Amino acid sequence: GLYRDVNIIGLSESHFDLDYYGGPGIRVTPEIVGEDAKVTVEVYVTNKKEQQKLDYVLKDGRGNVIAETIGDGTKVVFSIPNVHLWHGRKDPYLYTAEVKLVEEEQILDNISTRFGCRSFEIHPDNGFILNGEEYPLRGVSRHQDRWGLGNALLKEHHEEDMEYICEMGANTIRLAHYQHNQYFYDLCDKYGFIVWAEIPCISEHMPNGRENTISQMKELIIQNYNHASICF
Repeated sequence: GLYRDVNIIGLSESHFDLDYYGGPGIRVTPEIVGEDAKVTVEVYVTNKKEQQKLDYVLKDGRGNVIAETIGDGTKVVFSIPNVHLWHGRKDPYLYTAEVKLVEEEQILDNISTRFGCRSFEIHPDNGFILNGEEYPLRGVSRHQDRWGLGNALLKEHHEEDMEYICEMGANTIRLAHYQHNQYFYDLCDKYGFIVWAEIPCISEHMPNGRENTISQMKELIIQNYNHASICF
């Protein structure tokens, strides 16, 4: 049955797409260039009309506008000089991207997402590298379930799990073996955890399961693309 939040969403005829693999309708791709960041913001729009405009805004961690542009295109590139990096548990700094779909000064739809600017790599000798620094990973594997509740967790249960993981001094989490609640991915961004996310493709692969596996992987990637915490 249903064990997560259910939302009734009212939309204009023209709106940000909700059907593209269940994704949020906005994709933010930061790229670190020296001391700066190049941030590509792309949106998916359903039934966009010629007279409609898109208003793109970037905000810093305090909510201050640092860049804005209005145009017809569904993709823009911003530059953030002297970018404040998202640096795991040490400094999980997040920016916000907001986009409005506007027609004659009327806002038809709006969308936003938080994102972090970081680079990472895996080195065969030095391990995980975050923003050019060695960053040893020590953490836990987390299942989204509880005694007496199964997997129907409330926000306070997700927050309590996060408190326990922080208390033990971890800096990475494996989210096994399925899509976890978006609220927990948001907490991972906020608290600066390096995350491994996965689908239930484990132990034994069903002979006729390949198409379903690929579909689930596409959903996992597209729905969680903007999360700074997810590196695997």
